[in-house]
Amino acid sequence: MSVTKLFSIALGAILVNNFILVQFLGICPFMGVSKKMDTALGMGVAVIFVMGIASAATWLINEYLLVRLGLQYMQTVAFILVIAALVQLVEMFLQKAVPALYQALGIYLPLITTNCAVLGVALLNVQNSYNFIESVVYGVTGGIGFLVAICLFASVRERVDNCECPKSFEGFPIALISAGLLALAFMGFSGLRVF
Repeated sequence: MSVTKLFSIALGAILVNNFILVQFLGICPFMGVSKKMDTALGMGVAVIFVMGIASAATWLINEYLLVRLGLQYMQTVAFILVIAALVQLVEMFLQKAVPALYQALGIYLPLITTNCAVLGVALLNVQNSYNFIESVVYGVTGGIGFLVAICLFASVRERVDNCECPKSFEGFPIALISAGLLALAFMGFSGLRVF
């Protein structure tokens, strides 16, 4: 396993194939939690943790249980169960350790369970035939890409809220336009190659 391949996986997950802005996975928490920078940052860190741990756990379950028993068709169900358990652990930890962040994230924290970006990273690890280290790198850097996207978008939304715009664009419409422009900006990374 080369460092160049790991760097390529990381760069791809953060910029070139960003889960939110390129693959359009995880849009629900992206739109819902990005009104303020502190909640966006908290959600991003929680997603990094869940994606990293989920990548490791789902790889192990897939390789040592599902493949050996010929149950590959159960991957989606098994992965959802693992992700749900991990999110419950994160939720309990935040409720005890950081209650302000737990309250700020509200309903969006349990939504990490159904966040298609977290399930997507587990399924893409299998689809791309990544080994354990590559899976963990892809999961963690995919979460970092999520964090970058949601924090950039939260920054834009905070600035847009302080600006005047036409009445018909106030609120969610201007947020969708801002998200589209941010996604267009990330399309500029599509030609990036690591040799």
